[in-house]
Amino acid sequence: MDDADKPISHDGELTMRKRLPNRIKLSDEMLAKQVLDHIKPSLAEFIERQPFFFIATPSDVGACDANFRGRDSSPAGHPLPLLKIADPKTILFPDFAGNGFYNSLGNIHLNPQIGMLFIDFTEQQRARVNGKAFIQDVGPAEAELWPKTQAIIRVEVEHAYRNCPARIPKMKTYANSDKVVHFGKMRWP
Repeated sequence: MDDADKPISHDGELTMRKRLPNRIKLSDEMLAKQVLDHIKPSLAEFIERQPFFFIATPSDVGACDANFRGRDSSPAGHPLPLLKIADPKTILFPDFAGNGFYNSLGNIHLNPQIGMLFIDFTEQQRARVNGKAFIQDVGPAEAELWPKTQAIIRVEVEHAYRNCPARIPKMKTYANSDKVVHFGKMRWP
């Protein structure tokens, strides 16, 4: 069975749907209309306007890591792109030097599975992308977009969809909220 013929739901999800019935009766046919194998234009627009997102990566033995990815700014203080949707099946995002743990990159090196969560707290909307991530060298085009990046993460999209907005707290964006704190200038409690 190739990926196109694989059901969207795995055995664990099916088991939990039987164990904890929901008023919404999901079927693979219903999910196939919502969970796409590519990023449609309206979802791309939503994703690209976000100032940050979260990723989840597992190691080769399933040890998980959750991480935050935010945009950088130019020397003049202007926000740089958070990521780039190269085509409906490919997302590129920069990896910047940080605390040296390499939790996410180490996991990606061992296991390419990645989950990406995009939340707009002002509009109370969210979207998810799941796929396979690969670490690649910074090319000239990426270096121009993100001058301080040390590597590029290329995500091959397997699932892309808007996600339920329930329980997203309403938050407000303030003036100068695009100002970025750079590594080395952080203040810890």
